[in-house]
Amino acid sequence: MTQLEELRAVVRQFVAERGWDRHHNPKNLAIALAVEAAEVLEHFNWCSEADSFRLPPERRKAVADELSDVLMGVIRVADLLEIDLAEAFAAKMVENRAKYPPEKVQGRAIKYTEL
Repeated sequence: MTQLEELRAVVRQFVAERGWDRHHNPKNLAIALAVEAAEVLEHFNWCSEADSFRLPPERRKAVADELSDVLMGVIRVADLLEIDLAEAFAAKMVENRAKYPPEKVQGRAIKYTEL
C-alpha cells in the first residue's frame, strides 16, 4: 500500500466514524477546498515575501494545519471520483514538462500560453 493509499484509508475511516458520507460529494468538497485554500492564504495576508519564509512557529503550525485540511479534501474528492492521485500526478507532470520546457522558461514566471 502506497502512502497515498494509506492516507485515503485514514480519511475514509475518519469520515465514516463521523457519519459525514452523506455530506461529502465532489461539489461540496470542491467548495470546501476553496475555503481551506483561502485559510492558507490568510496566514500570508500583508506578510512580506521575505517574512513568508520566516514564519514564527505558531503560524507555521497553523499553516501546516490548513495545508493538511486541503490535502484531506483533495484526497477525499479523488477517492469519491475514483481518481488515482499518484497516477494523475505523474501524468500531469509529463504534461507540465511538455508545456514548460526548461530552455524556454528558465527563471521566468510565465504561463505556457505566453511561450
